[in-house]
Order: sequence, then C-alpha cells, then structure tokens
Amino acid sequence: MARFALVDCNNFYVSCERVFNPTLVGRPVIVLSNNDGCAVARSNEAKALGIGMGAPVFTLEALLKKHDVAVFSSNYALYGDMSRRVTITLGQLVPDLEVYSIDESFLDLSAFRAADVPRLCRTIAQTVTQDTGIPVSVGVGPTKTLAKVATGFAKKCPSLGGVCDICDPVWHERALAATPAGKVWGVGRRYAEFLKVRGINTALDLAKADRAMIRKRMGINGTRIMDELSGISCYPLEANPPTKKGVGVSRTFVRGIDDLRELREALSSYAERAAEKLRKDGLRAGAMEVYAMSSRFRKDDFYYNTATFRFPTTTSDSPEIIKGALEAFDTIYRENTPFKKLGVHMRELTREAAEQQLLFDTMDRTRASALMKTVDALNTSMGRRTVGYASSGLAASRLAPKAWHTRFNHKSPSYTTRWDQLLRVT
Repeated sequence: MARFALVDCNNFYVSCERVFNPTLVGRPVIVLSNNDGCAVARSNEAKALGIGMGAPVFTLEALLKKHDVAVFSSNYALYGDMSRRVTITLGQLVPDLEVYSIDESFLDLSAFRAADVPRLCRTIAQTVTQDTGIPVSVGVGPTKTLAKVATGFAKKCPSLGGVCDICDPVWHERALAATPAGKVWGVGRRYAEFLKVRGINTALDLAKADRAMIRKRMGINGTRIMDELSGISCYPLEANPPTKKGVGVSRTFVRGIDDLRELREALSSYAERAAEKLRKDGLRAGAMEVYAMSSRFRKDDFYYNTATFRFPTTTSDSPEIIKGALEAFDTIYRENTPFKKLGVHMRELTREAAEQQLLFDTMDRTRASALMKTVDALNTSMGRRTVGYASSGLAASRLAPKAWHTRFNHKSPSYTTRWDQLLRVT
C-alpha cells in the first residue's frame, strides 16, 4: 500500500522569528508582505485576536497596539535558510522526499511497515523541532491529497500531538466527512463555488460525486482529485521536480512612480534578480515578458501593458537579460503615468545542459558564463548585491533609499546568512 506523509512547518515565518527571539513565544506575532502591506503569517495568538490572512496592516494599528503584537517584515534570507535546514533534517530521516514549498515537504513512507509509521512520524516531528527549532505537523495518508487532509487535522487537534494518520479506512472516511470540499488540495475558490451549488459540501461528497459531471467541469484534474480522495494515488513523489514553466520577479511600489530613470532602475533590478534565479535553478530563458501597470484605483486612467523580448538563444546572463528588459519597457512606457507595479517574467525555460549554440553568435558565452559564476560566488559569500549593475542604481541606492525599493521597516537580522548579523553571546 502506498503511504505518503506531508510535513508542514507550523506558522513557518513566525516560527523562524521565534527560533532566534524566544521572547516571542506565547506572544501574538505577525509577519508582513512586501512593503509591509499585509499580514502573510500569524501566530496562533494573533489568529485568536481575529487577525485575518492578508489583512492590511493599516487597518490593524489599534489592535496591534492594544495587544502588544510583535510585527516583522518578511525576512526571506532567514526563511529560505531555515527551510533548507528543515529539508536536510528530513533527508537524514527518510530517503525519499519532495520539497513542495518553502514550508512543506512530502515523504514516501511506503517502504516502512504500517506498524512503524506512527512512531516514525513522531520521531520526524521531534527531530525537526529539536534540530532546527521549527515545530511541524505531520499528516499521513495513502495519497498526497489525503496526506494534506491529515495534516490539517494534525494542526487543528492538539490531542493528536502533531501527527495524524488516516490510512485506516474508518479514519479515512471520518476525515473526509469533516473536511470542506473547498479546502481540498487542488479544488480552489472557483471550483469550490461550483461544488457548493451542486450540494457537494465535504471531501467525502466529492469522492462519491458523479464522475462524468466532475470530469466535464473540472477536467482530468477533477477526476484525479476524486481518485486521490478515494485512496488511489495519482500523484507520485517528485524527487526531481519538472522544469519550471516560468520565473518571475515583480514589485508593487508604495506610491506611483512616473520618473523614467527610477522605473528603469527598478526594472533592471528585477531583471537582474530573475537572471540570478535562473542560474540558481540551472535554467535558461528563451523569451521574457515585461509588464507595467498603474494603480487599479485610478479607474479613469488605468494603464496596463506588456511587451515580449526574444533572446537570440536561451540565456541566464544578467547583462543580456537587463538589456532586453529595458528595450522591451521602452516600447510600453507612457509619459506622465504614475506606475504602481513593474515586473519581468522569464519564459520558454530549458535546462542549461540543453543549450544550443548559435553558429554566428557575437557573444562570447563561455566567458559570460564564467563571469556570472564569479559574480554569484561573490554575492553568496559577501552578501547579495555586493556586485551589481549600474543600471540598477546600485551605487546611488547605497547612499539613500530609492522610491522603488521594497520597504522592510520591521525586518529582523539575517541571523544565519550574514556574518555581521550573527547572534552574539556576551
């Protein structure tokens, strides 16, 4: 029998902050989105105060002050490194795993005896918390979707001790009956409404629904969800995830920006970051989409436009990508328009090994690749953007913040990735 486990880090961003600041334990804590706009992570204490996911921080000011809520900007360097540590710990305990997201990993437990699984899962939860400081919940089921369902109960029911196994047919059916259909992995908001109108309110209802109707409305993914809920595995473990379809970088500005120089600096920075992501994942892009938009609240003069730039051959070279992004942006820039958001999206991705050389390529790609490796190595060892590009306003931004810079007014130190921000014991 197939048996999957999902290890889900509890309130991950908040838990990362608590690892290095124990005074936060038991205190309501929230972590904000880019530009400190909305709550994207909440401790259980903050949830109990009624702070909703995505709640704009400006609507919470009185509540935050009244209840002494600790507020943090997102610290992606810290969270990424802590996620890596959790993954390393899991890999030492179970050989077959798939990193699903920054705070979730699937494990294949099919090789373990059923009688040993509960103890193994408790060991996993205890070891991860002991080695990293991050509390986790573990859900077990005969399919990935059921493991997701089980994890929900592991989180919500303290009596389970952070581990829930629904491989037993009785617990399997009870769990489905207690799970709203709209909360099932892969259903989504649009299909949730469709199911509700047809009286399909629980995951159990969905598992027993008319297959032809689900196939007609939700396609093959809908019937796969039904099978997964019934205990038939359709989604194997992906130890080597498929190549990404795209890599994007975008930011929403605190205020609208109409200065062309600042907009070009911002876009250069995003293109540079997109190139870094490509190289980190061993990918190259064949095309790039650049998009720009004004504030949606300016309904009388809302502006949105995109432009596509095609590279002569697939690339992950920062200067080439920055140049292409700026050329594309020049075709969609509109004067006297306060832009609220800019972004780049890399498309037509291939693995580095699949790169094809052009017969008449004017660029020395071997030399360019070596240069990018050197730049990446320096930025990894000495801090991101130690080496950057003038088009991104790097020199000037070190003297004074730019209007397009993402706001992180409540950011904690990068405890694990910056030598100058290590905790000191005195």
